[in-house]
Amino acid sequence: MAQQRSRSVELFKVKRLLDTLASKRGRHTELISLYVPPGRQLSEVIGVLRQEYFTASNIKSRTTRHNVQDAIERVIQRLKLVGRTPPTGLVVFCGSIPQNGPGTERMETYVIVPPEPIDVYLYRCDSRFHVEHLFNLVREKETYGIMVIDGSGATYATLKGKRLEIVKSITSGISGKHRAGGQSARRFERLREVEVNEYFKRAGNYANQIFLEIPDLKGLIVGGPGPTKNEFLEGGYLHYELKGKVIAVVDTSYVEEQGVKEVVAKAQEILRNVRYIQERQLVQTLLREVGKENGLAAYGVDEVRKLMKAGVVEVLLLSEGLNLLEATVKCSSCGYVEKHLVKPADLVRFKGETAQRECPKCGFQGLQAKEKELIDVLMEEAEQAGVSVEMISPAHEEGEMLLKSFGGIAALLKYKV
Repeated sequence: MAQQRSRSVELFKVKRLLDTLASKRGRHTELISLYVPPGRQLSEVIGVLRQEYFTASNIKSRTTRHNVQDAIERVIQRLKLVGRTPPTGLVVFCGSIPQNGPGTERMETYVIVPPEPIDVYLYRCDSRFHVEHLFNLVREKETYGIMVIDGSGATYATLKGKRLEIVKSITSGISGKHRAGGQSARRFERLREVEVNEYFKRAGNYANQIFLEIPDLKGLIVGGPGPTKNEFLEGGYLHYELKGKVIAVVDTSYVEEQGVKEVVAKAQEILRNVRYIQERQLVQTLLREVGKENGLAAYGVDEVRKLMKAGVVEVLLLSEGLNLLEATVKCSSCGYVEKHLVKPADLVRFKGETAQRECPKCGFQGLQAKEKELIDVLMEEAEQAGVSVEMISPAHEEGEMLLKSFGGIAALLKYKV
């Protein structure tokens, strides 16, 4: 579990960095993206970059030529520092990024060791960083299909990592069990059998269309109230490839979306490695402990930080949606320090007001504030305290509750203080 927790933090950091890189733009084709797969010699890559350096001397624009050659030289220096290609490969992004309009460009360099081996060698000079290969690497790959069916209709859903998505719902169109006046019981029964058969064919066709299109489908779980799901499976309405991927048949009380959630809840042992399940279980554990009189849970930034310092926190739960900065205000005259939590939108105003304040200790005017993302501060403090960290997505109900009801910060404790 500790290994999985560290992976959740690792993936969060990589995805956040990739989001930042994807938003950056150069003035011209001055941004370099370099992917080096495992096994490729860095000396060989440096040789290629030297050739690109001389080729860039033909660029007509003096500014663009300078920026491209400067970026190539910086990448070469980074590769020399690394010395050897890591087991999962190496990715370097470098280029001159405008900070606030023309003339404010600053050279930025990012070196990433991928969490999994990369299989692409790429050198590209463009007006943007090519991060799509890394995005493909860190995306949740395992997808499970869920189909809930009874005599009234069927619902289809996918569970991919931490995202549960209802894809489609259909109604059966089957007549009620009571025949209309004037019909013989046998004729009514035959008509109903035809309707059931047509419904099962239609339900099977939708399942085939939806789930066979998923190239990395890990398995299919079929649920529903009563015997209808078993009749459907035994009738051969599913494509043989899908039939072979049915990993569980689950009884539920409902169909539609509520039935899908029942399937997820009841199939937790099967889906124990799916991130969505792990995150929900962690928050549910938190809720149970909060509900107890002496429960082993805490929430709120001040309380959690105090308990981490005391060494009683076992797992720190952080919402990926946590969007706060910790601003450290310092007096350059006497060294006085105070800290504040600030929303990103309020940072400029906060810094302006801080610069006008007098130091409460020595009276010096001109306090300075430096900010850092609170989520990074808490992860660093957790690492220093030997506390495991779990990143929780706000994309599901429990994750949203952690963010909105608990401020995005909570902890499971070893024991109660």
